[in-house]
Amino acid sequence: MSNATAPMGVLIAPDKFKGSLTAGEVADALATGLRSAGAVQCELLPLADGGDGSVDAAVASGFARHALVVPGPTGQPVKASIAFDGVTAVVEVANTCGLGLLPDGRLLPLDASSRGFGESVLFALSLRPARIVLALGGSASTDGGMGMLTALGFRFLDASGHSLEGNGRNLGRVHSVDAPPGLIGVELIVASDVHNPLCGPDGAPAVFGPQKGASLADVAALDAGLTHFVSVLTSGGFENAASLAEHPGAGSAGGIGFACLLLGASQVSGADYFLDLLDFDTRKDGCDVVITGEGSIDEQTLAGKLPAAVARRSGTRPIIAVAGRSLLPRERWPEMSLSRVYTLTDYTDLDSSKDPGLSVELLRRIGREIGEGLGRLGGM
Repeated sequence: MSNATAPMGVLIAPDKFKGSLTAGEVADALATGLRSAGAVQCELLPLADGGDGSVDAAVASGFARHALVVPGPTGQPVKASIAFDGVTAVVEVANTCGLGLLPDGRLLPLDASSRGFGESVLFALSLRPARIVLALGGSASTDGGMGMLTALGFRFLDASGHSLEGNGRNLGRVHSVDAPPGLIGVELIVASDVHNPLCGPDGAPAVFGPQKGASLADVAALDAGLTHFVSVLTSGGFENAASLAEHPGAGSAGGIGFACLLLGASQVSGADYFLDLLDFDTRKDGCDVVITGEGSIDEQTLAGKLPAAVARRSGTRPIIAVAGRSLLPRERWPEMSLSRVYTLTDYTDLDSSKDPGLSVELLRRIGREIGEGLGRLGGM
């Protein structure tokens, strides 16, 4: 720990402010404010939990970025990237076929495809990694991973023997499947904290379909299509397809989780896996104070989202949370061992979530206030 003359060591380890700032932008803004207060030594560790921003977080921690172009959710070319450190590759749905890549933001629940994600996995395989981490958050599609599997060499045929494109609309038209020999020869890890099965009242269409623009009729069609898809895969030699469809997490990313399990992927907690992957424990050991946060701190945060995992693994160090807003009353801060919560809503009446520039300005101001407070504490 610090002595009276050494600068206070602060680890800034936030998640993204969804829809506003990346985790790296949040960390940079806070660090700028902290440093302006003096007597503070900052270490930045932008984080992710297996959702969107996972590739950026891995790159920020030292992985190399590899750029590629893949079909977006509607087939249009999009610039994507993966992260690779020579052993582990990180690929993500959000930057290949995510909701944020839909042209003009137009939701297409039946026609969006996961093919671009499959092509990013294929690219990662060309780098010969020991393992691939599959970050599944933010998908635009509900195709059960049909598009992803098509990119990896699967052929899905209709009753006339014609190949089908992988999307939700075609799930019910699949008559047979032609799978490539020797599927994936590396370790696959699904880093996710989604526990929904593929189908049914808690499945991907019912729970996540409406967020992707699915009407009640679309939800019913997608659920029936996925059920049929599983049946065809079972008949096509994947005898465990039905049990995998029931597996917690199979419904993540519109059923891409199911396709990953079908390929032999193992599933782990996204928050804790990324904290390990990005070497959080070593980074925090050299610091006196940990700052974490996300766009909204609420009941879901307490249920195990990334800031809660950071707090749990920070030991006895003071933990400060910074968020766009907080729905967590002060009396519940001890559940995350929080010494203080700063929110952007305390500093403006404007909607900072729609104004990244304002968010950065407020985070710098908050960072300076935190730095001044830590400076007054001196060595802890």
